[in-house]
This record gives sequence, structure tokens and C-alpha cells, in this order.
Amino acid sequence: MQNQVKTNSGAVRLARMWMIRGEGGSLYDEFRENNIAAIGWSQFAQHAKQGISRKQLITLYEQADPHAKPGTIISGASQVWRFVNEISVDDWVITYSPINRTYLIGNILSESEYRHDLVSQGMALVRRVKWQTQELARDDLSTPSKNSLGSTMTVFEVPAAVATEILGILQGSSTGCGTPPDEIIDDPLADIDSQALERIKDMVNKLDWDDMQQLVAGILRAMGYKTQVAPPGSDRGKDIVASPDGFGFEHPRIVVEVKHHKGQIGSQDIRSFLGGRHKDDRGLYVSTGGFTKDAQYEADRASIPLAMWTLDHVVRALIEHYDATDAETKRIVPLKRLYWPA
Repeated sequence: MQNQVKTNSGAVRLARMWMIRGEGGSLYDEFRENNIAAIGWSQFAQHAKQGISRKQLITLYEQADPHAKPGTIISGASQVWRFVNEISVDDWVITYSPINRTYLIGNILSESEYRHDLVSQGMALVRRVKWQTQELARDDLSTPSKNSLGSTMTVFEVPAAVATEILGILQGSSTGCGTPPDEIIDDPLADIDSQALERIKDMVNKLDWDDMQQLVAGILRAMGYKTQVAPPGSDRGKDIVASPDGFGFEHPRIVVEVKHHKGQIGSQDIRSFLGGRHKDDRGLYVSTGGFTKDAQYEADRASIPLAMWTLDHVVRALIEHYDATDAETKRIVPLKRLYWPA
């Protein structure tokens, strides 16, 4: 993995790294499967050709969406400008899956092009990418690097120190740059909502299995259910039973399985869970390591309603219902409310 590339003039420059995160990270699999990185802004993307200026893009954005806020227009136009003009062939690119908490790293292979056939998928402007086979887990990064990559912007340049750490980990020669946060983060309060979400995920991901099981039960109680939690060591295909009456006599009776590890849950695990269910049961399968596509397919064709929660779902549900959680749940994940100017 080289950090230096040659320009057309023969000069040598450092290859930069760019975060490109389409639709908040939901296009992660599409990027990988199609060997691309892409952005949207379909309302004016077809006019975003190489060499266009920021001012021209701002004007196009204003014409396409005259009711958009000035800050939104400037931010969007600037990100499109960077994607079209500033990113170079051979630069590094990274994208993030908030569901699986993994990063995909690759190299830019082409200039930007408008793809009318991909507009409906939120991928109006596309660059071809050679993605690395190896993914990088968020937990492998140092805390300053995690914070630096927490922005929700669709396109931004990754600080050099963070890029060096990422490439070092992929090469097996680094386990964290240890760079002080103020040398990495230009504005530590930028995208505070998304940064808070990821930091809470980091906290929850460090829980042991017993606390994770109790946390899920606590969230369900905050949602209005009463819960029965299986004792440690019990393995009967259900870790928690939630119901309105606490006994499972009243519907809905929700049977919950909790898996707390790095690996993704596959279709066989889903089939095993479904095999012991009553026709009137409702299922909730929690996997902090995520699910394979086959597992998702198995859940879609299940004979009973089955919800699948990743770590992202658990944390979002916790935040939504945190005020209603009991003292034990708050002990497991202590959070405090922060008021910030809207």
C-alpha cells in the first residue's frame, strides 16, 4: 500500500484519503459489490462536470432547491465540488457501515461521471474504486481516529495522521497513532449528534454479555413491556421473554435472543432460533456483530414476525427511550442530556 503517487507531470505527491459515505452509510454494500464510490445531489448532479467552480455549483443548487437553507447549499455544493474536482485518481477512499461498524478502504480508479441509471439509488455521481478485501473494524482504531471519522458529511478529507493509522493497521504495522485529538479534529463539536451516537456505540460494545442482555431487557421495559431474563448459563434458544403481563400469557409475547460478539449472524442461526418458536410468538434477534445477507433473507421469509437489531438499533432504541429506563439500565450505560442551540 503506497502513500505516494505520481501526477501526470511526473511529480510525486502524497496520496490523500477521502471519506465518501452515501446515504449515511446505507450504500456500503452497493459500493463494495459494484466497485464504486458515489454521492447523490441528483437535483443538479448532471451539471457537475470536472472544472466546475464552487460558485457555479452553489448557483445550480439554489436554482434546483430555492427553499434550502444557505448553510445547506454551501455545504452540499462544496462536497460535490470536492468529489468532482479535488479527489484524484489513485487517492485512497474509505467508507463506513454504521450497522456493522466496519470500514472499507480502496483506491480511486476514475474521474467522476454522472450516472442517470443510478440516480434513484442516491448515486448520481460515481467514481470507480478498487476496494481492499479486508475490512477494518471501528474497534481497531484509536479513540482520536474514531472521533475524527465521526462526521456525517458525505465527502471529507481524512486527516493525514488518521489515514496513516488506517493504512498501518491494514498492513499489520500499527495499532493506533496516539495523535492527540486537537491535532486531528478541526472542530470537536462538529456533527455532535453523530459523534455522540458512535461514542455510545463504542461504550455499549465494550459491555460483557450479561450486561448486554440486561440492557436489551431494560430497553424493552422502557418501551412498556415486562421481562423475564434467562439466568446465566441457560441456553434454551431464548434469553429474554417480554410481554405486557410479564408471564407471556398476553400478546404480544416477544422472544429475544442476544448475541454479543464481532462475527455476523448467519442464516443457520436464524433458522435455529425460529425452530423453537410458537406460531403466536414474536421474535427479536439481537446481534451486535450484525447479520449476513442470507440471515436477512431468512428473517424476511420467517413464519413469525421477526425483528433484527444490530448494535446501531440497540443504541438508537436506548437513546429514544432512555428517560423511561430504570436505574439498573442507567447504571449499565450512564448518559447525560446535553442541550445545544438548534
